[in-house]
Amino acid sequence: MKALVIHPPHDLRVEEVETGSVGPGQLRVRVKAGGICGSDLHYYRHGGFGAVRVKEPMILGHEVAGTVVEVGSGVSAIAAGSRIAVSPSRPCGHCRYCQEGRQNHCLNMRFYGSAMPTPHIHGAFRQEIVIDASQAHLVADGVTDGEAAMGEPLAVALHAVRRAGPMLGRRVLVTGCGPIGTLIVMAARRAGAVEIVATDLSGKALAAALAAGADRVINTAEDPAGLAAFGADKGTFDVLFEASGSEKALRGALDALRPGAIIMQIGLGGDMTLPVNVLTAKELELRGTFRFHEEFAQAVAFINKRLIDVRPLITASFPFTRFTEAFTLAGDRDQAMKVQLTFD
Repeated sequence: MKALVIHPPHDLRVEEVETGSVGPGQLRVRVKAGGICGSDLHYYRHGGFGAVRVKEPMILGHEVAGTVVEVGSGVSAIAAGSRIAVSPSRPCGHCRYCQEGRQNHCLNMRFYGSAMPTPHIHGAFRQEIVIDASQAHLVADGVTDGEAAMGEPLAVALHAVRRAGPMLGRRVLVTGCGPIGTLIVMAARRAGAVEIVATDLSGKALAAALAAGADRVINTAEDPAGLAAFGADKGTFDVLFEASGSEKALRGALDALRPGAIIMQIGLGGDMTLPVNVLTAKELELRGTFRFHEEFAQAVAFINKRLIDVRPLITASFPFTRFTEAFTLAGDRDQAMKVQLTFD
């Protein structure tokens, strides 16, 4: 079967790869749709991000959905022909963090399309893949393969919202309205946020956030002081979801946070220098959020019932052999939200 394999930056190739045999408790899946994530773009453009570098050829991709074509022994809940979303999260289940229920921090994690360990963990941008049955989540009739492939980014958003605590009646600020930030708008609203304001530098991204349910959007490129009014009386917002990875966006939001507010840092943009005196004086809580685990099943359930409608976020879909066009469009924030590939 064919797969998309990254070599040096900008050297992405369609190559033949072995699928492997189906063992007990496993499924063979024909991949139908896959979304291009920010990490895929970083591998393609720069050969990695931060200290993570591609040191050997690696199959990209971790946002996929497909159809089961073969079922291994011991699997009874899923039959051949089932349409599924595939969770890319494969914790070992045995290390201390798995045993504590922190599977996203597994010491032996095998997350698809990751150059963090060496040998690298191959991804799912391929025509066919063998998975563990526990990774498979059934997709409802009427839900497209493209929608199902949005389960992974929605799971990231749901984990971030869960980490922030109760949302009911909260006033929320989201900085950075790419796919994750926009999905956070949807998830926070579903969880009960009473007011959501979103900021970004891109008009298209802000339009998507507004359509997703934000009460107000601010283009901080055109209106750098747009958040100033929210700084009255020591601040307005109970929770900040910082999804841009920008130090400027984070620092610019601090005055708008009320004392005791929670800062959820989702975006990864490198090290930042923060005014600790402001965090201390306002008793702000800075929390990180990383990947997900059980939230993947919840994300698919939301998509299946269209309690969160991801369709407006899907900008375009390309056959995987047209990967150059797809990655070029995916990297243009003024034109695209989520670009997907098909593998038929």
